[in-house]
Amino acid sequence: MALIVHKYGGTSMGSTERIRNVARRVAKWHKAGHQMVVVPSAMSGETNRLLALAKELQPAQLGKAYGRELDMLAATGEQASSALLAIALQAEGIDAVSYAGWQVPIKTNDAYTKARIESIDDVRVRADLAAGKVVIVTGFQGVDPDGNITTLGRGGSDTSAVAVAAAMKAAECLIYTDVDGVYTTDPRVVPEAKRLERVSFEEMLEMASMGSKVLQIRSVEFAGKYKVPLRVLSSFTPWDIDLNEEASSGTLITFEEDEDMERAVVSGIAFNRDEAKVSVLGVPDKPGIAYQILGAVAAANVEVDVIIQNLSKDGKTDFSFTVHRNDFQKTLDLLKGQVLPALGAADVVGDNRICKVSIVGIGMRSHVGVASRMFKCLSDEGINIQMISTSEIKTSVVIDEKYMELAVRALHREFDLDQTADTISK
Repeated sequence: MALIVHKYGGTSMGSTERIRNVARRVAKWHKAGHQMVVVPSAMSGETNRLLALAKELQPAQLGKAYGRELDMLAATGEQASSALLAIALQAEGIDAVSYAGWQVPIKTNDAYTKARIESIDDVRVRADLAAGKVVIVTGFQGVDPDGNITTLGRGGSDTSAVAVAAAMKAAECLIYTDVDGVYTTDPRVVPEAKRLERVSFEEMLEMASMGSKVLQIRSVEFAGKYKVPLRVLSSFTPWDIDLNEEASSGTLITFEEDEDMERAVVSGIAFNRDEAKVSVLGVPDKPGIAYQILGAVAAANVEVDVIIQNLSKDGKTDFSFTVHRNDFQKTLDLLKGQVLPALGAADVVGDNRICKVSIVGIGMRSHVGVASRMFKCLSDEGINIQMISTSEIKTSVVIDEKYMELAVRALHREFDLDQTADTISK
C-alpha cells in the first residue's frame, strides 16, 4: 500500500485503445490498494500539430506575448489526454478525476515555453486520494504568478511527474515509455546493447546530458535533488502482467549509497549528433578573452558545451567550443559581426558535422586509465579526437560525425558492455 506516480508518454496515449490499456493498468494498481496519481503526455503528435498551426499564423515579431499564446495552445494537448484517461478509468469502474496544472496548482515562473516549477500545492490531490479516487494531473504545464498557463519545454511531462512525486513524497515514480528501460547504449546503433537493471542518478544525469533521450535531463535533476526513486519501463507490456513482476521490471534509477559498490568501470555509452564546433582563431592571449567570447554567446541565449583554449604562440591563441547544431549559424554570425572586430582575432570558423561520444560510469572513480583506454580504442579504429571533456564519472570526446556509430560500437566492445550490463549494480 503506497502512493505511486505513473507517467505515460505520448506513444502510450496515442489512441483510444492505448488509453484504454493505460486505464486498465492504472486500475490494476489501484485495486491492489495503492494510491495512484497519473501524469499523461498529450496524444502522440498532438503537440507538434498544434505548434505547426501556430507557426502558420505567427507574427513577424516573436515576443513574450506570442510565447504566452503558444503555451495556452500547447497545454490543451495534455488537458485532452488527461480527461480521456479519466473517462476510460470511469469506464473501468474506478472513481477518477483529472486536473490541469493550474488547477492543482503547479506553480512555475513566467518563462513561457520553458518554465521551471517553483512549488506544488498538493492539498486538493491528497483530498481526492483520501476519498479513494485516482487523480490525473496534466503533464508539461503549470501556472505563473499572474495566473497565465505555462509549459515546461519538450519532455516536460517527465519533470511534472517527478515534481508531483517529490511534493507528495511518493514511494516511486514509474515512467512508462516505448522502451523497456535504460540501455548501455542505443540498441539501434549497437544491437548487442543490454538493459541496465539499476543505474545511479549521477550516471543517468550524465547519460541524459550527453545525449541519451530516455529521460528529460531536468526530470533526472529533480529526482536526484529530492531523492525520488525512478523506474523506466515499457507501456507495451500486457496491462494484466503480474503487478509484482511489473513493479520490478525496467530500470531503477536510484541512489549510489543504496547500491553494492562492486561496479563495472563503465555503465553506458551516450552520444549526441546535434553538436557543432566553433573556433575563434588568432585571439590575443590576455586575461578576459574567454569572457569576451562566451559572454556574448551567453547573452544571445546560446548554450555552450565543450570548451578548449590552445597554448599561446606569439601572443595569440585559438579558442574553440561546441554549441547545439541549431545555434551554429547564429553563433557564427554573432562572433563575426560583434566579437571578431572587438577582439582583433584573425578569423571565426566552424564545423557542424561533428558529434560527441561519452563513456559514463561511477566505477570510473575507482579505476585509473579509463580515459586512456578509451583514447586507444578510438585510435585503433582510426578515429581522430578533436576535443575532450571530463568529469569524475564521464569522459566525452568530439569526433567527426561520420565515425559516430563506429566509435560507439568499438567502445561498447572495449568495455565489455554486451557481457556485463546485466550484472551492473547487483
